[in-house]
Amino acid sequence: MIIDYVGVKEINGSLVVIDGVTGVSYEEIVELRLENGTARQGRVVQIEGDRIVVQVFEGTRGISLKNTKTRLTGRPMEMKLSPEIIGRVLDGKGEPIDGLGSIFPVKKANINGTPINPVSRVYPRNYINTGISTIDTLMTLIRGQKLPIFSGSGMKHNELAVQIVRQAKIAGATKDNFAVVFAAMGVKNDVAQYFKKSFEESGVLSHVVMLLNLSNDPIIERTLTPRCALTIAEYLAFELDMHILVIMTDMTSYAEALREFSSSKGEIPGRKGYPGYLYSDLASLYERAGMIKGHSGSVTQIPILTMPNDDITHPVPDLTGYITEGQIVLDRNLQGKGLYPPVNVLPSLSRLMKDGIGEGYTREDHSPLANQLFASYARVIEARSLASVIGEEELSPIDKKYIEFGKLFEEHFVNQGFNENRRIEESLDLGWKLLSTLPRNELDRVDNAILDKYLKEGSM
Repeated sequence: MIIDYVGVKEINGSLVVIDGVTGVSYEEIVELRLENGTARQGRVVQIEGDRIVVQVFEGTRGISLKNTKTRLTGRPMEMKLSPEIIGRVLDGKGEPIDGLGSIFPVKKANINGTPINPVSRVYPRNYINTGISTIDTLMTLIRGQKLPIFSGSGMKHNELAVQIVRQAKIAGATKDNFAVVFAAMGVKNDVAQYFKKSFEESGVLSHVVMLLNLSNDPIIERTLTPRCALTIAEYLAFELDMHILVIMTDMTSYAEALREFSSSKGEIPGRKGYPGYLYSDLASLYERAGMIKGHSGSVTQIPILTMPNDDITHPVPDLTGYITEGQIVLDRNLQGKGLYPPVNVLPSLSRLMKDGIGEGYTREDHSPLANQLFASYARVIEARSLASVIGEEELSPIDKKYIEFGKLFEEHFVNQGFNENRRIEESLDLGWKLLSTLPRNELDRVDNAILDKYLKEGSM
């Protein structure tokens, strides 16, 4: 039996309150029919006895308190899924906006996903080659990992995202079983056009699924976009056995939409006004990455978030760092020097890197080389701090060597062109060339056998 509930009790922002509703479920989709005959969708976000609160996707403008008819659908929000979704451009709710017609679904899936049994997870091993030396060598992205990029407002994270989409390759994957799901949240029109144009010009749009939520779209849609993206990724990975790289930008816009939504519901705010459940909400997204026994596909996540005032202790990067397996940190000072990508290697790390590199994966010298580059660059920062106090002329000869090494490291290793795609062997060889500018007795993180094989004295 279909029941229409006539009238609403209260309207507050994007929320409507309806009384006398029975047999309703949390997250259930409802249809609201307005006086003029148009229909809107919403979802149940709160239940108190027979009173429900519905979040209206298209906004509440024009909704009448007396004559609006509300109908329960008996199902949660679902995403239409089909193999033909690859290469399509969708809005934040997963509806096509590329003018190529509707998606004819093979199946529909709940956008909230289903929890992955921890016992059935496969430990991530194989690395993903991004063609970017700092990431591939020092904070290697592993298939099935979640590795966020911490950036700042106005920095070149959009360019970095485009470069990763264009260049990413998984060992053992082909063009037929590798795809990228790209979700942009709260972006301006010019940024959305930049992403679309970049993917089209580089010829990668044919294996990219784009979801675009613009800054002038409803914030409600913004809270759905990452869930729709991950539902697509899980379908392609675990039902079509593909390797999927999910890039979500900007997670700070998502968290701010969540804060606004929480405030409109009258919930008690937590740190900096964000809801107290921000941690579990972010975890429900990030934990959808991984690999499952019995399936050869994988979901790898690179969430991108901008840190307000470049503050890494802000709730969004802080909680993200707890949930994910490392981070790639972009530095404003490096960008000020004209370096691209401005990756600050010292606060960046990949916790799963140790198990996906070395002999059989990348090269036997990868791990000791990465350790030595980290240690040597840390000495560079110490020498620069000392030079700022006593002057560079007063530094010891070895500290001057480290200062010179730091300049070469930033100019040749950190810095690379937007269109430059380096193989992992090129990046490793470049690292050894840089270390050759330091005295051999300073390279104490590498054993002699590796040094004898790979170190070429004075080759930089």
